[in-house]
Amino acid sequence: MHIIVDGYNLIRQSPALRRFERISLEEGRNELVRRLAHYKRLKHHRISVVFDGWIEGSPMEERSRSEGIAVIFSRRGEKADDVIKDMVMHGSEEMLVVTSDRGITGTITRKGAVAISSPEFEARIQKEEEKAFLLTKGVALDEERDDDDHREPGDTRKKGPARRLPKKKKRELRSVKKL
Repeated sequence: MHIIVDGYNLIRQSPALRRFERISLEEGRNELVRRLAHYKRLKHHRISVVFDGWIEGSPMEERSRSEGIAVIFSRRGEKADDVIKDMVMHGSEEMLVVTSDRGITGTITRKGAVAISSPEFEARIQKEEEKAFLLTKGVALDEERDDDDHREPGDTRKKGPARRLPKKKKRELRSVKKL
């Protein structure tokens, strides 16, 4: 799975990352990339983070790698939103976009990608970091249960067509579960 992160959107939605951004914009970006790199080591997903460069950026789109994370700055006159939309349009693998921007979310979901809000993604990163920490300490973890798959004996809830999710929602849940 390829995770595409709207960089400044995540930084400004996260209280922890905003503290770094108050020091400097570069500090905020560096901390985000550091956290994404740690998450990549845990989950092994391909991750790209896209930042706006449209006001004072380079005339050409800039791409680099930092700690295994693809870092992309949009060119002057182009927003990160446009770069993300283009990546989704031309991508061939399963994609999950991290943004709280409804404009991007609407466009990319029509193209078959899945969107997750920035605060929800940050919460999942923190959860994975906590799990990894507990595992290093030798603490056993109870795996999450999906209530539809694990029913208690004597459970009388019906499992018929009315409980089935639409295909689009199932696809979204499968992608988000991989996080």
